[in-house]
Amino acid sequence: MNVKNVFKPLDEAKFGWFHAKSLITTGMGVFTDGYDLSSIGIVLLSVLASFGITKNSPDYVITTSLITGAALIGATIGAILFGFLSNMGRKKFYGIDVTLMTFGALLQAFVQNPLELIIVRFLLGLGIGADYVLSPTIMAEHSNAKDRGKTLVLGFGLFWGFGASTAAGLYLILQTMGLPTDLIWRIVLAAGSIPAASVIYLRRKIPETARYLGRIKGDLNELKNVIKEVTRLEVSNVKDIKDNVKLTEYFIANWKLILTAAILWFLFDIVAYAGILFGPSLIANSLGMNSGTFQLLIEGAFTIPGGLIALTLIDKLGRKPLQVIGVWASWDFMIFNINPQPLGFTEVADVHPSPPH
Repeated sequence: MNVKNVFKPLDEAKFGWFHAKSLITTGMGVFTDGYDLSSIGIVLLSVLASFGITKNSPDYVITTSLITGAALIGATIGAILFGFLSNMGRKKFYGIDVTLMTFGALLQAFVQNPLELIIVRFLLGLGIGADYVLSPTIMAEHSNAKDRGKTLVLGFGLFWGFGASTAAGLYLILQTMGLPTDLIWRIVLAAGSIPAASVIYLRRKIPETARYLGRIKGDLNELKNVIKEVTRLEVSNVKDIKDNVKLTEYFIANWKLILTAAILWFLFDIVAYAGILFGPSLIANSLGMNSGTFQLLIEGAFTIPGGLIALTLIDKLGRKPLQVIGVWASWDFMIFNINPQPLGFTEVADVHPSPPH
């Protein structure tokens, strides 16, 4: 039985309870990513005020940069580290990411100075980086072929936007309650621990992906068990399908795709995170808008509708055309985008075999 036929029952399976549970289990981590990365931009001015930092302070620029960027630095390191570790097992490290995110988010409520907040957000970022690697990979490898694109758009793109919207909504609700500013930002940042903690148990219970078991680990017995769990079908006559091609060979063979995806992602993130981190604070403040209202406007008017359009069209137009439309609209018009973020993950996850995922 060749590789394609081994995974045929998984690819042809109808979207069912297993897929829905996997989507929630992986998607809630992405929801937390969106919440944690956007919430600091919403409360940034309140944080600086609590620590007595103003625009006239000598350390204003460096402190602001580190508070907003610490999680991204941690995410970069976490993504690289867990990217390599994931080839020792997807499930093996799944749950560590949201555990780091749970404690990293919760500890923000107790920081007493900017340095402590920077350190804690770096820890939080390690978990976010790990989740950025593990969740889309597991999401793609557990999905059926028909719904893989929609699953990735929903689980990675839209769940991120839902998380960011929740952070903004909570901030506005707490403001209407008349709570002290210092307490509001601590609650908003720490609340990111709740969605992360909610799926720790589920992530430890999610089965290893069949593609990892067959193509990387070479465990045929466990591979059969997972296929049976997902599809309720018995698979027999499975021969060794372990992929022994070196990782460097995959990079050489696919370097154009990898480089293109990396450049597009890099350029998209410059625009996206500039808006996420400084839009609700600096831009909104200059316009006389509430930071929470600004963030809700961005998510509700642009990001989420863009994701919904992608969800509708991804299996009709295809990954590449939609990616081109999203990137072109994002960069040329800067007013509306068919969110290219989940499409980047979808395209790479679809094209690459299991080892380089």
